[in-house]
Amino acid sequence: MWWLIAAVGLGIPLVVTALPEFGMLAVGAVAGAVTAGLGGGAIPQFIVFAAVSVALIAVVRPIANRHRHQSPRLASGIDALRGKSATVLERVDADGGRIKLAGEVWSARALDTDQVYEPGRQVDVVEIEGATAVVI
Repeated sequence: MWWLIAAVGLGIPLVVTALPEFGMLAVGAVAGAVTAGLGGGAIPQFIVFAAVSVALIAVVRPIANRHRHQSPRLASGIDALRGKSATVLERVDADGGRIKLAGEVWSARALDTDQVYEPGRQVDVVEIEGATAVVI
C-alpha cells in the first residue's frame, strides 16, 4: 500500500512541474508495489523500485530529450518548397524567368549568375527569396 501512496505522491510533482523523471520514479514505485503484492520482502521491493526507476531514467530520458530537440520533419510553407524540382516555363538566368513549382507559376532566378536554363528543363529550388525561387 505504501508503494502506491508513493507512486501517487510522485505523480503530483510530475503534473505540477512537468518533469518526466517524477513519472519514471512513480512507475518504479508501482513496480515495487507489484513486487510486494507477489510476496517480495522489503529488500527486493527496494531493489525493484531502484532498478526500474534507474532503467527508465537511463533509457527513456535520453530518447525523450533527443525527440524534444529535433526539428519537426513536416515542412510547410516556403520551407516545403526547398529542394523541390520545378520545370522552366520561360528562360531563367541571373536576371529572372518563370518556373512551374508545385503546380504554380513562380518567378525564378539562377543561383549561378553564368547559368541559363531553357524552357522545359528541370531545375531544383535552392531557396525562396520573397516571391522568387532561386534555382540550380
